[in-house]
Amino acid sequence: MSEYWNKRYVDSDYAYGEEPNVFFAEQLNSLKAGTIILPCDGEGRNGVFAAKSGWNVYAFDSSEKGKTKAMKLAEKSGVEINYIIEDAVSVSYANDSADVVALIYAHLPPDVRKPLHQQSVAWLKPGGRLILEAFNPTQLHNSSGGPKDIGMLYTEKMLREDFKGLRIEFAELLQTSLNEGKYHEGKADIIRFAGVKI
Repeated sequence: MSEYWNKRYVDSDYAYGEEPNVFFAEQLNSLKAGTIILPCDGEGRNGVFAAKSGWNVYAFDSSEKGKTKAMKLAEKSGVEINYIIEDAVSVSYANDSADVVALIYAHLPPDVRKPLHQQSVAWLKPGGRLILEAFNPTQLHNSSGGPKDIGMLYTEKMLREDFKGLRIEFAELLQTSLNEGKYHEGKADIIRFAGVKI
């Protein structure tokens, strides 16, 4: 997957723009700043926004090109982020160390997705919050981005199963219009999910 993402991020333009995901920003703005872990943070738009908002940011991705652009964006924004090149299978953070874990369009195959989701719950402190936005299976009919493999698109049932151990605040399927760079543009079918570690 790192080869795929390195190709996606090779251009000087930011594939998904430099602004944070709207839902992510709204959720973060409602919380007191603390420590956040951002899996699959790509070119860093969400990590940099969190750092600008006072959060202590830990991010990872498998793409070297993504990290290079994330660090460039952080420097441009006058903030620091802790960004490592790591695979979702092998990445390690301390349990009970994060106030928030945010998975924003972190689409993974089932054998990687479920362990990462369960690990994300372990990383959260008691009372910590998980935030997720991703495409749902209906997105296959749209041209606004996302995997073309239905096994990598997320349903409410799937997320409720993956995130046992959270008090689920909402799991909402909805249609929206994306304006996140050239690869997330137009009508989209998504799922938004938030839960708190018990």
